[in-house]
Amino acid sequence: MHQLNHFNSGDGLQLQPIDIGHRDYIGLISADTAFWALVRKNQIRQALDNSPLLRKYHRKRKVFSEEVKTLRTALKPSAVYFNPTDRCNLNCSYCYIPRSLRKNGKHMSSQRLLEALKILKTFFKSSLPKGQIPQIVFHGAEPLLNKEAVFKAIDKFSQDFCFGIQTNGALLDSQDIEFLKSRRISIGLSLDGHIPRVADRLRRSWDGRGVSEKVIWVIQRLRGYDNYSVICTVTKENMAYQVKMVEFLHRMEVPTCMLNPVRCTLGGSRKYKPSDTDIAKYYLEALDRVYQLYQRTGRKLVVANFANVLIGIIAPMARRLMCDISPCGGGRCFFAVSSNGDLFPCSEFIGLKKYKAGNIFKDDIGDVLKTAPFKSVKERRIENIEPCSRCAIRHFCGAPCPAEAYGMNGSIETRGAFCKLYEEQVRYVFRLIADNKTEAYLWDGWDRGTSTTFKMTEL
Repeated sequence: MHQLNHFNSGDGLQLQPIDIGHRDYIGLISADTAFWALVRKNQIRQALDNSPLLRKYHRKRKVFSEEVKTLRTALKPSAVYFNPTDRCNLNCSYCYIPRSLRKNGKHMSSQRLLEALKILKTFFKSSLPKGQIPQIVFHGAEPLLNKEAVFKAIDKFSQDFCFGIQTNGALLDSQDIEFLKSRRISIGLSLDGHIPRVADRLRRSWDGRGVSEKVIWVIQRLRGYDNYSVICTVTKENMAYQVKMVEFLHRMEVPTCMLNPVRCTLGGSRKYKPSDTDIAKYYLEALDRVYQLYQRTGRKLVVANFANVLIGIIAPMARRLMCDISPCGGGRCFFAVSSNGDLFPCSEFIGLKKYKAGNIFKDDIGDVLKTAPFKSVKERRIENIEPCSRCAIRHFCGAPCPAEAYGMNGSIETRGAFCKLYEEQVRYVFRLIADNKTEAYLWDGWDRGTSTTFKMTEL
């Protein structure tokens, strides 16, 4: 059987090649329920001919459908991406926030920031189950430009929220690092390469200077801290260095990283978009290297964006990120607050005025969640997107990202930028499953609190 270029299927159970390197296996996938099985090719007839596998699947099909429905429709907001300032000390070439905002925008005052968190505390107290603590991620632009207000807010609301901060790292000093570590704040750093010559190509200050050496200094001082990650935005400029990047991050004992394809929401970022074929080649090589490093040292480097795809296949309800599902998490699992209090379904939409839906200081949050901008994102269905509606892996991918799709195509009811990259990731996951290698790519204890709905090791 020849390898197909797409996972196009239609409804019902479909046979799908994994790749030519695993000639013994073929995938059996139900697009509707996100059910899958790996079947040896010499057992295909038995598998499809009223086998124990099919009988057990049909008995469980309703359960699978309900799980997918819950994941797609029943979750409530429990996190906020909070921009305490519009401004950034960097002028990254691919940023999804408009240049004018990053250069000339405003800080939220400390008083207004505390007021906003008080409003969010009241909202979550009424909307979440008792005992569940919501998450606030100070995001950007660069939140540390408004450091005094952010740190004051963290201390004042330490019992009410689980805090994180996403920063380019250039403004952190030793005292700041100790402040964040002592309070167990989740830290996300941005670094696009293993050496300055690569990392600083598109990430520079307004006067053209790179900051990667400072970020590496921060990483050195975070060694041993388990609650941080490094995000690498992958573009044409650095895609060929992904293997070097994971080697560097593993050597620095970074616990978690993300190798995120550049978001193409705004026009300026699209000229740095790699082709799907090229980025997939280097990305999968990097994932291979992650496994080799784990075998050699016994120490994991979790690539979180890939781990989420992997978990989305083997245990959908345990996924941590909500980009790879339709509808995505925007507006239904989280929302974004801008520096003047405007509310958006996600930070990716902050540069798109159409998706401003209200203001935290003027409008009731519950009412804002029901507005047209939020509803359009929450009601986005992959079944309404072509050719995704005919794709067997549509619930492993979700056609991300709606903001990117709108920016590129003028409609969120279209695909984003990296369809084939997702196809290759899914095939890679099935190869890992066939080779029993999945645990090397996942957080320790990732399955704590989960339960098994379906288990069958042979026909």
